[in-house]
Amino acid sequence: MSVIINIPPFLEHLTESIKRIEVDGKSVGECLDALIERFPDVKPKLINKDGKLLKGLNVFINGESAYPEELAKPVKDGDRLNITYVMVGG
Repeated sequence: MSVIINIPPFLEHLTESIKRIEVDGKSVGECLDALIERFPDVKPKLINKDGKLLKGLNVFINGESAYPEELAKPVKDGDRLNITYVMVGG
């Protein structure tokens, strides 16, 4: 199942400046695992020690947030993932 991950600027230095990568996976987590397999240095920027998405990050599938399922959210062939920082303030 082919999914495109749009690499955010804050990760491009870890992906050899690649801005889009095609991966296979049935969930957001599987797709991120494929990205990490190819670029292992990305892992600490995305995934915490418990195997969950880092706080402050959100993944969008075709413009729709994967929250609250995040890594378990299913994807289908042709989907596009965007990884973003969540902006908070006070």
